[in-house]
Amino acid sequence: MLLTGGYVGVPVALAGRLIPTLAYVPDLQPGLALRLIARFADTVAVTAPEARQEYGRKRVVVTGYPTRPELRPIPKPEARRQLGLDPERAVVLAFGGSLGAHSINQAVWHALPGLLDLAQVVHLTGELDWPQVARIQSELPERLQGRYHPYSYLHEPMGLALASADLVVSRAGASVLGESPLFGLPAVLVPYPHSWRYQRINADYLVARGGAVRLDDSSLARDLLPEVRGLLQDPDRLESKAAAMRSLARPGAAEAIAAELMRAA
Repeated sequence: MLLTGGYVGVPVALAGRLIPTLAYVPDLQPGLALRLIARFADTVAVTAPEARQEYGRKRVVVTGYPTRPELRPIPKPEARRQLGLDPERAVVLAFGGSLGAHSINQAVWHALPGLLDLAQVVHLTGELDWPQVARIQSELPERLQGRYHPYSYLHEPMGLALASADLVVSRAGASVLGESPLFGLPAVLVPYPHSWRYQRINADYLVARGGAVRLDDSSLARDLLPEVRGLLQDPDRLESKAAAMRSLARPGAAEAIAAELMRAA
């Protein structure tokens, strides 16, 4: 049995405590439900070695974070061509999860003319803020309008967006621990302020290893443009962060988790 968290998993873990169980913990620190589930698990799979200490003498394996097959790194020029981007101009990818993030959207729009002077911007707004996009784009200087590439959401083309980017601005949910390393993508991370401390811990892990910088949600509108400018105008610093991200990649995570599940069975 495989469990990955959520309160619904607790009664399942209790009911199936005689069944061999693998618990996978995506974030670096488990939530309360996963702490309880892990007590009944035969093995706990974690995303990074630093997460081992949470589980005492429990058998713990480091698998990495599993990414879906469509997220495949390809050369930047090819990814940009498929997305209709200029292959020669830098790309900043900004998004806030599948539903979008209002504060990230507002900060991007506040800084948009300055960002577009530096790079093309691929912006995933989510559905709630999408109605504002037409007005925002129409208010841009004509010379910048073609550099702004907004989408409400991307699914299969998300791999192209990640592969095309030189820098990502995003929340710090567990997926950032797998996707940014897989693509060697430097990150400006903005932890969601109402997610207890999970996202902050994820962000700080990547910051400490040189792959990211962290900005606070409360000051994002002020700090975003100077931070992005500082990174894009310092190619050596940007490449150093890309190399740090690549060093954290574990591209076989899904297979490793499947192998542990088969072992349990």
